[in-house]
Amino acid sequence: MNSQISSNKSLMKEGNKSAVFTFVFLGLSEYLKLQVPLFLVFLTIYTISVLENLGMILIIRINPKLHIPMYFFLSHLFFVDFCYTTTIAPKLLDLLIVENRSMSFKGCIAQFFFDCTCVIMPIFILAVMAYDRFVAVCNPLLYMVAMSRKLCALLVAGSYIWGGICSSTLTYFLLALSYCGSGIINHFCCEYSAIISASCSDSSISQLACLVICMFNEVCSLLIILTSYVVIVITVIKIPSKGGHRKAFSTCGSHLAAICFCHGVILLYCVLKSKSSLLLVKFATVFYSMVIPMLNPLIYSLRNKDVKETLRKLVHLKVLSHS
Repeated sequence: MNSQISSNKSLMKEGNKSAVFTFVFLGLSEYLKLQVPLFLVFLTIYTISVLENLGMILIIRINPKLHIPMYFFLSHLFFVDFCYTTTIAPKLLDLLIVENRSMSFKGCIAQFFFDCTCVIMPIFILAVMAYDRFVAVCNPLLYMVAMSRKLCALLVAGSYIWGGICSSTLTYFLLALSYCGSGIINHFCCEYSAIISASCSDSSISQLACLVICMFNEVCSLLIILTSYVVIVITVIKIPSKGGHRKAFSTCGSHLAAICFCHGVILLYCVLKSKSSLLLVKFATVFYSMVIPMLNPLIYSLRNKDVKETLRKLVHLKVLSHS
């Protein structure tokens, strides 16, 4: 690592050359004795997450019963989760077993762009799903008409485009900064505040931009979710039968659980940049980039009969093919 740091210093003596600047990650170096156990744990989580998300996408595609708006949105949520964990996990695993802890400036910026996009998109996909639940509960007879294929495609496309716009904006602010010194990042990925910490120019505008975008996204998405569920609750209260209450709330339970997990992501970007909070930032990154993508497929599949039925058929066909 010392050779990498000295190399960075010699490069920066010639002026700020971001194109050849190299970041050096400290990763989880404070836990040297736990490197191998952590590698095995994270590798297991990553493998399960990839299999679950890709498996759920396959199940949704092959089962006609799941060709409804809610599962159309879910398939995109699983795809984004797969992309998110694949953006973060390989570098984290690499840092735990390989001595080379460096990453090029371009590589780091590219990782941040995809990382940021994959953080923002699920927030709005979950908001779109709240609107979908609102239509399903409050206007069930016209559900398939109101949630047409064209509208569903536009809502998902809007989430992708907005995620790209936000990440492009924040990437622009990062590129506008100058980078010098050793380029050491006390993290295992190119998170926004971690990249800014390696800058030698005034980053106040960049930090303000990040805060504004994060707060705007949180407020807008939560406003859509809260409005949808307030109307849902009012509608369900008016249903006379207890069975109707149970059925209506059962369609929303999994979605509410996913919302509770996902919206804690604001902790990662709004946490105070102090030494005492560095561990919290790393923990939040692992949780939202690896644990949540692993939990989401479980949340939406454990109580769904159609998903279980399709999974049984796939396992049965696999067994028959090997027999």
